[in-house]
Amino acid sequence: MIGLLVGRRARRALAAAHVLDEVVASHLALVSRLPEASRRRGADYLAELVLLAQAYRHYAQGWIGKRELERRGRFATGQLAELRRMRPSAAHLTEQD
Repeated sequence: MIGLLVGRRARRALAAAHVLDEVVASHLALVSRLPEASRRRGADYLAELVLLAQAYRHYAQGWIGKRELERRGRFATGQLAELRRMRPSAAHLTEQD
């Protein structure tokens, strides 16, 4: 029973890593076409996703536990939120009455 749970968890973790890898791969070409400031920020976003995918693979291999995976996930989402906060806000255009 324990082996089955570990196997199922490992497959789910590898599936999550695969989805993150696909997101990164599909956005990589787009990031390369952005202006330099946006390209840097986009690359930072993708790097965080790569690190998170790596954490899922490490969990699947048994190199880290569930708590460490959760810690890394919280850290990654915090980093992504910080990158969004650092983004210059777009000017709001309003119609004058």
